[in-house]
Amino acid sequence: MSKQNKPAADESVAASLIAKHKKIYPREVHGLFATLRWLAVAVLLGGYYLAAWISWDGRQILLFDLPGRKFHILSWTFWPQDFFYLAVMLIIAALSLFFFTAVAGRLWCGYACPQTVWTEIFMWVEQKIEGSRSRQMKLDKSPWTAEKLRIKGMKHIVWAAIGVWTGFTFVGYFTPIRELWGSVISFNTGPWETFWIFFYGFATWGNAGFLREQVCMYMCPYARFQSAMFDKDTMIVTYDEARGEPRGARKRSVDYEAEGMGSCIDCSICVQVCPTGIDIRDGLQYQCIGCAACIDACDDVMDKIGYEKGLIRYSTHNIMHGGEQHILRPRVFIYAAFLIFLTAALLFAIITRIPLELDVIRDRNELYSQTYDGMIENVYTLKLINKTQHDHEFRVSVTGIEGLTMTTDQDIIPIATGEVVTTAVRLKADLYSLKERSVPIDFHMQAIDDEKLKIVEDAKFLGPFRN
Repeated sequence: MSKQNKPAADESVAASLIAKHKKIYPREVHGLFATLRWLAVAVLLGGYYLAAWISWDGRQILLFDLPGRKFHILSWTFWPQDFFYLAVMLIIAALSLFFFTAVAGRLWCGYACPQTVWTEIFMWVEQKIEGSRSRQMKLDKSPWTAEKLRIKGMKHIVWAAIGVWTGFTFVGYFTPIRELWGSVISFNTGPWETFWIFFYGFATWGNAGFLREQVCMYMCPYARFQSAMFDKDTMIVTYDEARGEPRGARKRSVDYEAEGMGSCIDCSICVQVCPTGIDIRDGLQYQCIGCAACIDACDDVMDKIGYEKGLIRYSTHNIMHGGEQHILRPRVFIYAAFLIFLTAALLFAIITRIPLELDVIRDRNELYSQTYDGMIENVYTLKLINKTQHDHEFRVSVTGIEGLTMTTDQDIIPIATGEVVTTAVRLKADLYSLKERSVPIDFHMQAIDDEKLKIVEDAKFLGPFRN
């Protein structure tokens, strides 16, 4: 590049970096994939807004009780000691994302991402209030009048209502939602509850109403590393260039094949319906969220002019270049195997988990002591945790050595739900009953009113060295 051209090029790059964002006006589209997207919206948003109001065994079905340091999910209650389960759930979520991305591209982004789901709702409200794509563009270009102010004001009032209700529901998963609703209608919410309701409501209003595709293009890291999970057999939204080119407008009566033209009539509707404003005919781009709106739009156009559908479709790089499709391939098998194993292991661990915890801590001051009557004594501190949803009374016993006796402060220990009780235990054993210096023993924690509610924790009983 010459020195004369270099400043101009630098100015061009700088201008592109600071160019003002242009609002995208997606055109309304109907079809199979649009129906699937709305079905996903109904299921996901319906679940989000309704789950907080469903009760199970007298409590909220999904509640993250931070002050009480416990999470209620269905009939299970998880405590800080159960963090391992959360870690496994996050690993399963990540593997699921890798699996579905390797098989079918950005399904998550196009159908299930919260940004996509709430943006669909906000755009639907915008279309109902402001009208079609062309009317929205005309309205935005027109000068401010009382009518424009009324229309824009009504849209933002509805957006704000959706945002605030979204924030209220979000907080309702941390504060019991019926209790929260009573506080809201009596204007008696706490400072943190008020903050998070409006903060999350504002974030929803801003992200779904204004930022929209910018979140996907500039803020979401997934758009940047998705290509690392793609291969030539990944299903992606593609434009059949061999069939579509050369593109161009024509009359319906024209034999385009005889004229040396492709199937694409260059109507640009595929661009008009794209929520990120890209042209899929330029090839796969990181801005594409895989929503398939362009497929529905193109199929509709092809159907109207009597051409075969599928000019834009879900396909793979191999198929588009004359190869074969390979859905079952090594990376898919590896992801699937890990997913099945981890999911099965997690479910088994949760179903068979015992909602009790017993920690045995030896007295560090001395390994053992010998009483006046020749018995060997060990001292332990027991921490008993009741992680069930009800109060229980427990009895602690010990086994492992013949003639072993136990002395405790309480024979029966009442423990409320979520409570941690600490008690001291003294064990005595006859010297001649110890076969070695360190003998394994077992502490048993048993609920008095439920024979199935019990846990066993192993420990060591220490004595003097014997030849």
